[in-house]
Amino acid sequence: MRIEVVQGMPAVREASFGDMAVCADIFNDWVDETPWMPRVHSRTDVTGYYEDIVFKQQQVWVVDVEGSNFGFLSATDDFVTALYLHRDARGRGFGKMLLDHVKLNGSAKLSLWAFEANTKAPAFYRREGFVEVRRTTGENEEGLPDILFCWAKPEVAV
Repeated sequence: MRIEVVQGMPAVREASFGDMAVCADIFNDWVDETPWMPRVHSRTDVTGYYEDIVFKQQQVWVVDVEGSNFGFLSATDDFVTALYLHRDARGRGFGKMLLDHVKLNGSAKLSLWAFEANTKAPAFYRREGFVEVRRTTGENEEGLPDILFCWAKPEVAV
């Protein structure tokens, strides 16, 4: 999938079912582009998972620029299950926009896992106020070491 980054104003919006295939493609493309990431599920199985689970049981937001979906964040209550951007949209602040939206409009606490090998992700989450809570040596279906991060809204002084 190739999309052109346009000059319009990006906005975070709640995803519709029509965004499902694009979100699955963004994730699938990321897996295929990432040398250290094993493909555990076929592209078709991932798309089915997004259709049957992610878009039915989770909250999903997308970054929209002039009608094009450039990335998404999915979450269940206080847990971010995914944050992925199209390759042409990375490094443009879209991930921060999605995370800020959830921090502002969601739970007072958030948790998420990041793969240790994805060095940009842990650095990003630390910059965004997340704190490392623990690490694993690969107790996930990918068998890769990962890091659990948590964030809490700052207390407001009265």
